[in-house]
Amino acid sequence: MARRWRPTGLAALLILIFGWVAGMAPAQTSAVPAVLVADDIQVTRDRRLIARGNVEAFQNGTRLTAQSIEYNPDTGALTITGPIVIDDGAGTRILANQAELSNDLQNGLLTGARLVLNDQLQLASVQMNRVNGRYTQLYKTAVTSCHICGDDPRPPLWQIRAKRVIHDEEERQLYFDHAQLRIRNTPILYLPRLRLPDPSQDRATGFLIPELQSNSRLGTGLRLPYFIKLGDHRDLTLTPYIANNTRTLEFRYRQAFKRGRIIFEGALSDDELQPNDSRGFLFGAGEFNLNRDFVLQFDIEAVSDDAYLNDYGYFNKDRLDSQIQVSRARRDEFIRLSYINYKSLRDDEDDAVLPSDVLEALYERRFFPKAVGGEIRLTAAAHAHERASRLDFDANGDGVVDGRDVLRFNVDAEWLRSFQLGGLQVQTRLGVAGDVIRVSDDSIFDDGDSGIAPKAAVTLRYPMVRQSASGVRQHIEPFVQFGWVGGDGLAVPNEESTRVEFDEGNLLALSRFPATDRRERGWAVALGGTWSRIDPNGWSASLTLGQILREEAQTDFSDTTGLSGTTSDFLLAGQMKFDGGLAVSGRTLFNESFDVAKAEVRGDWSNDRLDLGGSYIWISEDPAIDLPSPIGEFTFDGAYKIDRFWTANVDWRYDLEEGRAATAGAGITYTNECVRVGLSINRSFADSTTIEPSTSLGVTVSLRGFSAHTGERVETRSCGKQAR
Repeated sequence: MARRWRPTGLAALLILIFGWVAGMAPAQTSAVPAVLVADDIQVTRDRRLIARGNVEAFQNGTRLTAQSIEYNPDTGALTITGPIVIDDGAGTRILANQAELSNDLQNGLLTGARLVLNDQLQLASVQMNRVNGRYTQLYKTAVTSCHICGDDPRPPLWQIRAKRVIHDEEERQLYFDHAQLRIRNTPILYLPRLRLPDPSQDRATGFLIPELQSNSRLGTGLRLPYFIKLGDHRDLTLTPYIANNTRTLEFRYRQAFKRGRIIFEGALSDDELQPNDSRGFLFGAGEFNLNRDFVLQFDIEAVSDDAYLNDYGYFNKDRLDSQIQVSRARRDEFIRLSYINYKSLRDDEDDAVLPSDVLEALYERRFFPKAVGGEIRLTAAAHAHERASRLDFDANGDGVVDGRDVLRFNVDAEWLRSFQLGGLQVQTRLGVAGDVIRVSDDSIFDDGDSGIAPKAAVTLRYPMVRQSASGVRQHIEPFVQFGWVGGDGLAVPNEESTRVEFDEGNLLALSRFPATDRRERGWAVALGGTWSRIDPNGWSASLTLGQILREEAQTDFSDTTGLSGTTSDFLLAGQMKFDGGLAVSGRTLFNESFDVAKAEVRGDWSNDRLDLGGSYIWISEDPAIDLPSPIGEFTFDGAYKIDRFWTANVDWRYDLEEGRAATAGAGITYTNECVRVGLSINRSFADSTTIEPSTSLGVTVSLRGFSAHTGERVETRSCGKQAR
């Protein structure tokens, strides 16, 4: 029968074992109670403590098992006979056949020892020494994170063989002497000295996963990132990229502050694509919490030339925006002040005649007066944009003067109130807006214009709900809105509202222009309805249908907006979700003749092994917004889990009007508990004077076990017929 021993006298020395495994000093743990269980426990006349047979010791979640433990008070030696297993409950285990330790456990020797770190990395050695309570030295060591079957004669997929390995518990680092990297049992790389972080490290200085890449324009090259820990709150990553036609240094700097954080990334290149130019880019962003709930945000985007980002595959942006903004959001108040600078990378755009500098200010406040009920909203806004050009000339013939600058001020006050009449819901709006717009460097519009716009609206809804015995719930809600906006339209150029979208989000708005440089005027009626079906055990769907009827047409709406004329196009939007993982959503605008102005559809299907997605977009031609021909595009993306370890993915974007692919890519990845191998190929079919088609091939190999957990689910191979 097993006997239980609580630590008094010599038995308390067992607690030191747990302090050693957990990296704590003995003095910190000597007062913590431990429990020793064995088939036989005795104290001899010469004060030796001997525990034999199925020995187990427990303390603070740490567990030690052995065949016997003997303590000699005369020599201070602690002898443990195995098989020995010490588990701290946090992922670190020590396995050994025999152990001789000093009485303070700061020094000692273990034979036939194996150290397992973070339940991931295994270090098997002939001999293990404990030195000064901090260092663990392992001799003739094999290191791997691959699952090893005891009866499998084959070596692990990869391993690092070393003459000596030192584990520094304080710095959480592994130091290798005379290290060999072996694939199966074939040496492929020798390093006289090697340092790697142990798996418990979140951030440690050292090399990251390299990537072998082949590009049709840059050639074949290698990216070798090196991570530098500059402290607990900042780091720098330098990535040399050496290929046939380029010498590039990529970098990323991150720092966290008490009240914010920043990140900067970029690259510097000397390549054969533009041999006489230094090329590069710099992107940065940051956010800081200021006093009185204000937040400062900024981002910087700069590039040496228009084609650089595409040549190296960094970003797909064709317009860069750098911004600094201060804002504050409270329950009943919002304040924002921002400055934005734009730079175009498009062939057909000249930065000098684009409104590249934009300054905006916005203040919103709402009140809930008890005297009149409802809600009062007050808004004040200012906007200014400037072009670098000073020419008073319409060079492109599109109505935009090359040097035109605009300054705009708007104020708005609204009173909103809702009430119920039986099953009828009534929402009312009453307000007035004032607009002042000043134009400079444009002789056509002189100094601009100003005006007042009173407005009112009443919205009626009649929601109806039906629920079946099976739990299916259906909701139908017809609605109609009567709206009016007075005043005359301002005699100013259309600078900000050239691209208008009509969707279910602004179906009941009094003005659907994206900016307040212009407003819809006169009487309008918005009518339509929504329907939804919710089945907790089956398919669910929602649908919205609406249309706008006006007293008079709005001249600033182009044909593709669906809002031109006194009768708008029909808006139809909806989505469906099925129990099998299929989801479809879409939106379209069409007239009484079913001529479609815009259409978009997105579908996704997902299950345990397959993820598929695709979308279709179509916009009819509209010369008023520089669209001389229709836009039609189809995109597809998918991933397929071939088995527990292999995953394939593909993406494709096809231009239906041009009749050719725009981009295409495919990849395959193998991942298990000890290695991740990825192969990818991407093709860009871009066609312009600054961007040329290119093909890139990438290969990455990552040895798992030396990096922090990413949250990715990893399948572990098993022993037996299904192994590997």
